[in-house]
Amino acid sequence: MDAGGDRSRARPDPRAGPAAREPGSRPARRAARSPDRRGLTTTQTLICRSGVAPVRAAPDDSSEQVTQALAGEPLTIEERRGGWARIRTAYDYPGWVREDALGSGDPQLPAPREGDPVAEARAYLGAPYEWGGLSERGIDCSGLVHMAYRRLGRLIPRDAHQQEVAAIEIDKAEARPGDLVCFGDHGRAHHIAFWLGQGRILHATAREGVNAVVEEPLENVDARPVRFARLTNR
Repeated sequence: MDAGGDRSRARPDPRAGPAAREPGSRPARRAARSPDRRGLTTTQTLICRSGVAPVRAAPDDSSEQVTQALAGEPLTIEERRGGWARIRTAYDYPGWVREDALGSGDPQLPAPREGDPVAEARAYLGAPYEWGGLSERGIDCSGLVHMAYRRLGRLIPRDAHQQEVAAIEIDKAEARPGDLVCFGDHGRAHHIAFWLGQGRILHATAREGVNAVVEEPLENVDARPVRFARLTNR
């Protein structure tokens, strides 16, 4: 997410000027530490039984929310510690959740279907910006892209720079609605948006006075450089 609303683990270019990033963007977040596997003999898959459960960088309520687990989502348990579980999501994202948010049951992920990711993303228009968020109650820029595809039954990476790496770079002249607009150094995007055509984008932004999912002109976003990319088989 960045300021504009994304989540990248990439560090900003120290040479970049003050307008190089969307307001509110942050330096890259650190991944949750890998578990100490000594003494661990098995893993277990449970589901999130809460509507929305924070997934944190460390087993502490004050730790940064790195993403969220949604109701019915399958989560692989890698470690348990003091009422917390270190989990890995179905899209290979690690973090910590409270054990009381987990339970047994049948996993619930959307079945693959044909559809338009932009139409799915528009379901979040007006939702507030929230770092690590994946729901209508709060979502960040890469979370918006992730959820648009997830609603179509396709699990794509969670963070902006991961989404850029998973896509193929294209020229702006080739871009069509639904392609991605990536902000930041190549392969280290700190913000991401859907291209709508005619100079407009759809994204979650933390910009002061907006702080929500909006459609607006690309020129409203000061973050640079800008690249266009396409997720194949969409």
